[in-house]
Amino acid sequence: MRQFLRLPFTTGPYRGAVHAFLGVVLAASVALVAAGLLILWPTRIHALVLGAAALVLTGAIGLLRPTRRASVRLVNGLLSTGLPAPRRPRRAATAAWLVAWTIAGGTLAVAVSLALFTLGLPAVWLDEGGTVMFGSEVAIAPGADGAWTLAAAAGAALAAVYLCAGYEALMRRIAALLLGPGLAERLAAAEADADEAAARNRLARDLHDSIGHTLTASTIQAAVAKQAMESDPESARRAIEAIEGTSRAALDDLDRALGVLRGEPATARPEPTLADLDLLRDRVAQTGTGIGVHLDGDPGSVPAAISQEAYRIVQEGVTNALRHAPDAEIRVHLDITEDHLHVRVTNRSTGATRPSARGRGLTGIAERVRLLGGEASAGTEGGTDWTLQATLPLRAPARP
Repeated sequence: MRQFLRLPFTTGPYRGAVHAFLGVVLAASVALVAAGLLILWPTRIHALVLGAAALVLTGAIGLLRPTRRASVRLVNGLLSTGLPAPRRPRRAATAAWLVAWTIAGGTLAVAVSLALFTLGLPAVWLDEGGTVMFGSEVAIAPGADGAWTLAAAAGAALAAVYLCAGYEALMRRIAALLLGPGLAERLAAAEADADEAAARNRLARDLHDSIGHTLTASTIQAAVAKQAMESDPESARRAIEAIEGTSRAALDDLDRALGVLRGEPATARPEPTLADLDLLRDRVAQTGTGIGVHLDGDPGSVPAAISQEAYRIVQEGVTNALRHAPDAEIRVHLDITEDHLHVRVTNRSTGATRPSARGRGLTGIAERVRLLGGEASAGTEGGTDWTLQATLPLRAPARP
């Protein structure tokens, strides 16, 4: 009961009343225009004809492109609907909204006017009673017999508040139906959200692979430089130069990712592809870990998008090997056929704990391969070698 009594004061009925009043103003204005258009009617203008003409003109206003945007702003401000800015006109729905608004606003105006009239009955009672016109004559007796006017006035005031609250609740539902996004807009918004999520996931995978590779390689190279600082200064210098090179590459990747997040134009430095495997091999070799890269086929025949993803897969596989078995030789083999690209990264397991299939790096590889319609696997092979394999299709599957 307490919650019921508090409802009108928590839903903003007064703003709903303002919205209804604006609807009445719109209806009255359109009615005047309709009357002006029908002024030359050969016979007396019937009220139904005038009302129908006013509704037709009201609906016609909804066909104008700016009407829906203005209506959305108004209901968001006065009814707190929180509707998004419209992307498409939806003219028929907007026309229906204006008609519903003017009808509901006019109905509320009549009801509130009757309630306000009722508020004046106690004044007549206090003035020794009398007779008032309330559809028909209503006699108000003086003294105790006319005290009912106090209860009538209180009930009318409460009813007016609840009517305004009910108007707001009703119009919020109608606004969501007629002014809210349509099916096409919802689908477009869902596609935009999906594209944005996919782009963010891609950036997260790229940053994980790039920064993870850089930190792993730099850590190993820093250890090499520390050990060789006194005994072999030239090796230490090369290790430090390698750290500088890998760090610059990571900074380029980070700058490119931040540019995408900020909506800036693409940087001049393109995404690395299979053509950059030699640079990856050289950076790994500078850590002191043996690495061999063997290609069967022409990397230039691989589409750019697949080549970029394949490079990241190899990079993560190599980083995984460096992190968990830094002393074991890494073997990278790529087999490029007419229809598929097969990637295989292998190194000998030294007894160190290898990542599970739930690791971020392997999860990122699985996502990349799944989006391209391929297959991937990782695990111990033959009890000694850790192997990462991925197969990527180079052509879209033929339609039946």
